[in-house]
Amino acid sequence: MAEYVFKPNERPTLPGSPANPEHPLSRHIGYFAVGCLIGITGGLGNALVQVNLNFAQGTLGLNTNESAWLTAAYYMTNVTANLLLVKYRQQFGLQPFIRYMLLAYAATTLMHLFVHGFWTSVAVRAMSGIAASGLSTLTLLYLMQSMPAARRLTGVMMGISIPQLAMPLARALSPRLLESGDWHHLYWFELALALATLAAVMALPLPPSERSKAFEPLDFLTFALLAPGLWLLIAVLSEGRIEWWTERAWMGWALAASVALVAAALIVEHHRASPLINTRWLGTREMLRLMAIAASVRVLLSEQAFGSVGLLNAVGLINDQMVTLNLIVVVASIAGLAVAVFTFDPHNVTRPITIAVVLVAIAAFMDSDATNLTRPSNLYLSQAMIGFASLLFLGQAMVIGIARTLLAGGRNFVSFVVLFSLSQSVGGLVGTALLSTFQVIREKFHSNTLVQHIVATDPLVAARLRAGAGRVAGVVGDPALRSAEGAALLAQQVAREANILAFNDVFLLVGVLAALTAVWGYAIRWSIRRRGEISPILLLQQRQIQAAQGHQGQ
Repeated sequence: MAEYVFKPNERPTLPGSPANPEHPLSRHIGYFAVGCLIGITGGLGNALVQVNLNFAQGTLGLNTNESAWLTAAYYMTNVTANLLLVKYRQQFGLQPFIRYMLLAYAATTLMHLFVHGFWTSVAVRAMSGIAASGLSTLTLLYLMQSMPAARRLTGVMMGISIPQLAMPLARALSPRLLESGDWHHLYWFELALALATLAAVMALPLPPSERSKAFEPLDFLTFALLAPGLWLLIAVLSEGRIEWWTERAWMGWALAASVALVAAALIVEHHRASPLINTRWLGTREMLRLMAIAASVRVLLSEQAFGSVGLLNAVGLINDQMVTLNLIVVVASIAGLAVAVFTFDPHNVTRPITIAVVLVAIAAFMDSDATNLTRPSNLYLSQAMIGFASLLFLGQAMVIGIARTLLAGGRNFVSFVVLFSLSQSVGGLVGTALLSTFQVIREKFHSNTLVQHIVATDPLVAARLRAGAGRVAGVVGDPALRSAEGAALLAQQVAREANILAFNDVFLLVGVLAALTAVWGYAIRWSIRRRGEISPILLLQQRQIQAAQGHQGQ
């Protein structure tokens, strides 16, 4: 087959990326629809498992720490896969990458239907992480093709944001999918999406790409050091709260090994002529600042993934009773993405990030007065604000990073993809680990405080004990056993109240941290204005205009 000859203005931005020809409107719409389908498909896989861990745990006969390994295995491979997948795309081409990733995703989804043991489940989740990493790249590429050349950064914003809708969508869809009690329905649904995505991509392929030699022998040494280091870190973050941080010696050894392996990988990269990860560029003030803010906001957004859901679970609610809440979060998130796209201002790209952090702070303080009467309807506004803020922030952060990457040269693309993926995935795990650990500590504190005030001579306590014994009077004839059951019911109520108070403390902590982050973000914006720095988006646009004028002159 004859090789496609690109016009100067059509050439791919980077090897392994599609060309940028002009498309008719119908094709723009097609690329947009396929990109949205890929984004939802790739995100739903992990989300369906994560929001139904208790269901999978009971079906597979796993204990709590074993079920946590299912999501840990996914994140281990998902975070590190891009280390090699980006270069694979550059050296072997875009179309093989697309075919193999989609086939791998469909195959791993199908394998879920035949998995009934712990280790096989972990292996399949690990394979899903690799496949989903490829789908996240495809989402970006398709949505960028759906936009005219002047709006390609809009495609970037949408491509990174759409997969984030998967978690609330999974919570909203799961109750209907599990009505029959068969957890395999989750995977039949995911398999249907995977096959639909494969058909859509085959019907509307991306434009061809250019290839270049990308892999070097030291790339594999870096991967052999960095990947296990990150896997150990993710394992500790996933299991720390469950097995408890100081109770298992393996966690200390794992953290020590993680630090040593990651440090060794960075030393190797720092002294390479053509590094896989450009440590000198990533160590610049601008990139460190961007990644620190991105990771910090991802930690704060754990208020929704852990805090609100955990609170409602503590008062006895399950996903079936949160469907409306999650649909509201989906709608609010889409609104946040729309606002980010239509109000995008290259002159001030950091303002939306500050606004997003302020919204998280307000929402967290709104949630901090929960009681045992709190229901999903009490959280509609606050959780809608956090959903809105999450996509308002994410797209802007990604666009800033992409712009800085392209300004510094395409050779840094792998570095940025890896680091941004780490800031979001590991940032989310750190956020959940931090908040859940804080919640456990505060629950013990409140439980101890409440128990100290419970004495049998208190008339109110005695009345509660009698009321509890009365509840089981119809089935327990022994008076002594009825009294014991009444005491057990009172203990359950105390534990519930202690958990609710602990979640209120979590919300207060998130609110305070978000307020401090907003102040930090404003200080950074003020410092940038004072130094007269030009937005990286404007610099990139100026360079593109100059390049276009140069092509026209030729």
